Amino acid sequence: MDKSTAAAAFTITAEKPAVTATANSKISNQPNNSGMAPGASAGASSGGVRILQLSEWKEAAASLAEAFADDHTCTYFLNTADTAHWTEQKKWALHVKMMEYIVYAHLLKGLVVSAGPNYDCVGLWMPPGENMDDYLTIFRSGMWRLNYQLSWEGQKRFFSEFLPLLHDTKAQVLAERDYTIYIGTRPSGRGKGHARKVIEYVTGIADAAGRACYLESSNEVNRIIYGKLGFERRKIVYLQRAEQHVELDIMVREPVLRKGGVGARGGVKA
Repeated sequence: MDKSTAAAAFTITAEKPAVTATANSKISNQPNNSGMAPGASAGASSGGVRILQLSEWKEAAASLAEAFADDHTCTYFLNTADTAHWTEQKKWALHVKMMEYIVYAHLLKGLVVSAGPNYDCVGLWMPPGENMDDYLTIFRSGMWRLNYQLSWEGQKRFFSEFLPLLHDTKAQVLAERDYTIYIGTRPSGRGKGHARKVIEYVTGIADAAGRACYLESSNEVNRIIYGKLGFERRKIVYLQRAEQHVELDIMVREPVLRKGGVGARGGVKA
């Protein structure tokens, strides 16, 4: 898919000046492969980890929707006072849509990889200097639709609290020298080593470049798992618009270098 035409006018209501796109605005949907390992291409496979193509966004999103079905951060945007009348089916459908937008944004700006025969584990990787919350990516990924799909309170939590908080926290913790990782394993794929393969694939590329990796975790158990893979908690931030605040661990893994300053995948120390 090379081109996309917006179907209707819209306005993004984040904490920045509004941006409006008209019905005939044409935006290229060619993914940005700057985050891939040298010589890698969409569809390539290494060590049981496969780089996903743009056409696989729905399958990857469906897997992540299952993985994060009960995640406190994801339900934070859906379980609000003004959605009390929503059915569980409606909330689930929007949860899946949110994952589709996020996966598509990473396919455009970063890298999406998977392990397992049925997209059992999916990892989203955003390279240094890239983000999914710029206006163009919000438009191209379809994330702008959350302006009318989320409830009023859900919109405030996502656009005015969540995105700015994580954007600013990442800048404060590591500035522009890191790779950002999001990872989820669907229940049927857990306990099979898929997550380790995905994380080690990405951290191997980061090691080769001499760069750190950054992630946010809202699950106490995951903190232990990530710790075993070299991540350390640097900071705790909170989503605070709900009566019960959501705690997010900000974790960082510094690059691991081989003797002589050569990275884990053959890169040279930066």
